[in-house]
This record gives sequence, structure tokens and C-alpha cells, in this order.
Amino acid sequence: MNRRVVITGMGAVSPVGIGVDNFWNALLNGACGVGPITRFDPKDVKASLAAEVKDFDPTRYQDHKEALHTDRCAQFALAAALEAVEESQVLGTVEPERAAVYFGTGIGGFETTESNCRKLVERGARRVSPFFVPMMIANMPAGLLAIRFGFCGQAIPAVTACASGSHAIGEAVRAIRHGYADVIIAGGAEAPITEVGVAGFCSMKALSFATDVNLASLPFDNRRAGFVIGEGAGALVLEEYDRAKARGAKIYAELVGYGTSCDAYHMTAPKPDGTGAASAVRQALNEAQYTADDRVYINAHGTGTRLNDLAETLAIKSVLGDKAYDVAISSTKASTGHMLGAAGAVELIACVCALRDKVAPPTINLLEPDPECDLNYTPVCKREAEFDLAISNSFGFGGHNACVAVRLCE
Repeated sequence: MNRRVVITGMGAVSPVGIGVDNFWNALLNGACGVGPITRFDPKDVKASLAAEVKDFDPTRYQDHKEALHTDRCAQFALAAALEAVEESQVLGTVEPERAAVYFGTGIGGFETTESNCRKLVERGARRVSPFFVPMMIANMPAGLLAIRFGFCGQAIPAVTACASGSHAIGEAVRAIRHGYADVIIAGGAEAPITEVGVAGFCSMKALSFATDVNLASLPFDNRRAGFVIGEGAGALVLEEYDRAKARGAKIYAELVGYGTSCDAYHMTAPKPDGTGAASAVRQALNEAQYTADDRVYINAHGTGTRLNDLAETLAIKSVLGDKAYDVAISSTKASTGHMLGAAGAVELIACVCALRDKVAPPTINLLEPDPECDLNYTPVCKREAEFDLAISNSFGFGGHNACVAVRLCE
């Protein structure tokens, strides 16, 4: 059994907008979601900027009491999933046992963990919340979505750092292809902008310490010096093609390729020659039946760190050869910051929109290209172009690599 898998709903919570239309329009208009940290007082950490979700009210998506017992990460997941499910109109069309959730997060309830550790130290063990564990654990976004929608099939998290969202989507594709489910809510969520989270990334020198919002998130730019931490969620309703057609669902795109690999090299650094990343990209393109005639858009992992951007450039060149110079590439992390476990899902949504609207979103603030990163990264402004195939790259700490490929559905 090798069934086709399509996207029938999408939802996004991002630093540049809540809702897919707001998110996508902001990207095309060169919006920057980076700003001063407001989630805590950053006076004791070196990074003063982050890409926060603005004006997020969890009580728009759940009642007040439930929101108090839900970590911000899971709140983002629920908001994105509600948009995707409502748009798909899939509820009531599928048996609960044939509906599943594959939802990733790199860290889980970071805010809950930090606040309860502070209570333990300052006020004693009895002040730790009875909701601490269920709010903190990384499987809870998947579990809460299954509860909310009554999906009784698999409810599985992917926890592969910055590749979590892409791995969740890719594994969901395989589950539908091979008959284990008919409908899956897939994606990723993250809410890591806490004092201990930012302090930890600062200590490992992963973050940009820039104070100018236009000089902070600089993928593929020669001035880049670390990523900007972001937050949010992306959710997609994946569905078996024949049932989606039969019920008259709106089909955005078909998921045609998925590749995954591990560098098996270092805890945090990518393999310098990009061979691990290249393996994932090559698998996805092969599965997508890529040919040299395909017009390709790549949403790069493009974090704005010295090592990652160069390794990814080498990976793309390794897979595509001279064709790499003809491909439209962009890193939307220049606008959204690095949303960690949510990045892959939100960036796949950008890929679908790029195919649909025939436009590559820009890599904003790319004014001084690194000579070693010499591909077409769509600097500063969007570029209109028709694409046959789009891929989203995600690479995470631990050497986790994932690539997901989509085409418009024929």
C-alpha cells in the first residue's frame, strides 16, 4: 500500500502574524518579527532580542481555567490546529480510530519547567503545581490535540530539536501512505523564550547578541553571528487523497517526498561538509521524482549561524550540482527568528503558499552575502516565479535532519 497524501488544512501562529494569511502576507511584505524580549527581564542575559508571538490570547482557543493548566507551547499548538481543522472541514467525516495526531516540539513546556523550579527553590516542594508534569512533558501538545478533536488513532510526538515539526509531518505521511491512518493533524510547536532558555542558548554562543532588529537574524549574510530565538506553531491536516477528493475537500498540495538522516557527528554542530543534510534532501527529492526540468523552491533551514548556513549551502550543491544556482531559496527565519520545533511546520506552510501564489518569499536583511554562501537566497525582496516542487529543510541539534517535499496536486 502506497497511498497519496494531501494537505487539506493549515494553521499558523508566528512572530509575524497569527493565522496563515497574516503569516504569509507578512513574509511577502518583508515584515520582521524580531524585537526586544518582553517575556522576561533580559538584563542578566546577553541576548536582548527575540521573535515573540504578539497579542496572543489563549482564551480565544480554550476556556480560562483550561488555559491556566496548559503550557504556552501547547496553547500555540491548539491555536494552529484549530485553524487547520476548521479550514479542512474534516471533523465528522472520519472514524475516530482512523484519525491521528503527529505533533512535534523540541523542548516542550519550558515555561512551566522554569516557573516550577523557581517555586521549588523559593517556596518549597509543596508549592510545585500538581499540573507541572502534564504541562511540561513534550508529548502533551499531541495529547491535547487528540483530546480536543477526539482523534483516537496514534497520538505521537516527534522530539528532534529543530527538526521536530518536519519529522512529525514526514512520519505522518508514512503512516497515511501505509494505511495506519486516514487523517492526521501534523506539525510542531515551541515556546522557548524564557530566562533559562535564552541563558542556555547564550552560554553555548548560539544566539545573536545584536541589539538592532535589522542586524540580528541574518541567514547567509557575511555578518551573521547566531540565530534569534522564536516561538509559535504550525499545523497541517494531512489526508489520504481519494477520501479528500470524495468529500470535496479543498486540497492545497500533495506531500510527495520525505527524507531523514542523522549526522552522527556532534551534539550541536552540523557536519561541516553537509553530507548528513544532503542525504535527507536527496531522499526527499528522489521520492518526489525530481527531474532537472523541475522548477524548485527551497525554504532553507538557514538559521544565521556561521556553521549551519555554510553546511546547508554545501548540501544543496552536493545534491543539485550546477542546478543549485538556478533554484530559488529563502530563509524565512530572517523574518520569524528560529522557532525551533515549530520551524519545520511553519516553513512547510510557506512552501505550500509559494507554490500556490508563484512567489518566493524574501530573506530580509541579506545585504552582504557570504562569498561561500553563493546561491540564490532571494535577498531583501520577494521574487515572482512559477514552481513545480518545493522542499523544506530542517536540521536539529543531535544531528537530526529532515526534508519534506510538496507539489501542487494534479
